[in-house]
Amino acid sequence: MLFRILSLLGIASFAFAGELNTGDTAWMMISTALVLLMTPAGLALFYAGMTRSKNALNTTAMVVGAFVIGFSAWIIAGYSLAFGDGNAFIGGVKNIFLDGISWKDLSGTYPTYVFIAFQGMFAAITVAIASGSIIGRMKYATWLIFAFIWVLVVYAPIAHMVWGGGFLMNKGALDFAGGTVVHMNGGLAGLVLAILLGKRKGYGRIAFKPMSVMLASLGAALLWFGWFGFNAGSAFGANAIAGLAFLTTAFAPAIAAITWMILEYIVYKRITLLGAISGIVAGLVGITPAAGFVNMFGALIIGLGSSIIAFWGVVWLKKKLGYDDALDAFGVHFLAGLYGALAVAFLAVKDNKLLWDGPLKATGSRMAQFGVQLESVVIVGIYTAIGTVVVYYIASLITGGARVNEEEEIEGLDEAVHGERAINL
Repeated sequence: MLFRILSLLGIASFAFAGELNTGDTAWMMISTALVLLMTPAGLALFYAGMTRSKNALNTTAMVVGAFVIGFSAWIIAGYSLAFGDGNAFIGGVKNIFLDGISWKDLSGTYPTYVFIAFQGMFAAITVAIASGSIIGRMKYATWLIFAFIWVLVVYAPIAHMVWGGGFLMNKGALDFAGGTVVHMNGGLAGLVLAILLGKRKGYGRIAFKPMSVMLASLGAALLWFGWFGFNAGSAFGANAIAGLAFLTTAFAPAIAAITWMILEYIVYKRITLLGAISGIVAGLVGITPAAGFVNMFGALIIGLGSSIIAFWGVVWLKKKLGYDDALDAFGVHFLAGLYGALAVAFLAVKDNKLLWDGPLKATGSRMAQFGVQLESVVIVGIYTAIGTVVVYYIASLITGGARVNEEEEIEGLDEAVHGERAINL
């Protein structure tokens, strides 16, 4: 199954199956380390900088906790459920605790252990993304339990359906590096949690000012840096497709940042650093499902559209619907991921060396491919929403409720929960 995925991406044209390629191995190990950097460093700083000072340390702890719990769940059972032999919806259980997998096994041209670690980083960052919607009001114990169960119950089946031999993969859904699997999934889970938990005290009446836009900017820079491993690493080798994904990952966010700045100036008559880095992240999210499929024109259109739809979600939709998505995980990750996942049907280059098996490759029909893309985003959306509700109530039951008490929320979770401060002056 793994080699089938790799061969769809053209790896077989660079090295023979079953033969270790040291260049591919080195690149995949570097890519894995880059994706690791994205979560406990990049996402943690990005989120912590945008939250209130009294919750900045808790925000970082939410991201770091999600990472270590999510990756551990992946090794214990998540990999087997996502990439093990199974059915159309979920993998099997024979590789739990990586049973049956040897250090000598290869996934195409590099060790299977490296593939497992690389994919585990994706599982960990997906659940960490969801934390951005619920900052300042969820019990830490509930969050850690939720993260472990969610990776197994929600993330792994979706990864199997889209990447691991499930029915969406077999139908030809295009998702190069995780528009549906990671960003729609994590962003929608965040929104569901935000609605179930309820709004923060004072939401809509008190200005929730970010602790440090400079820290958020540093976090965004680390995210962008790590994203080269996220997207270009998803070519599964040091090859020409990785080169394409590398360049689109540089270009689309730049266009998205410029777009966000223009929109801010039109609406507010000013340009903010927070807006610029939000545009960068929106562009990174939007290009993720398309990074290895589109040319520079496609990257431009995706960067432009991702920024517009994320800006609309953050500035208008959230106010219109009244939900409290604290750090806009839904507005940026879900909406930009949704746009990128659908846009790839119309922007992917018609080159059989780039395309995965599917309607566009088989018949050249963009509308048929759009139908498959639409089906994939609808199914992922429905499954994520339902699965997140179920896992939330399980975690809440175990911990006697999911929300911190009013005194803790007012005091701030840094002191009330962790007994620490983000900054001691």
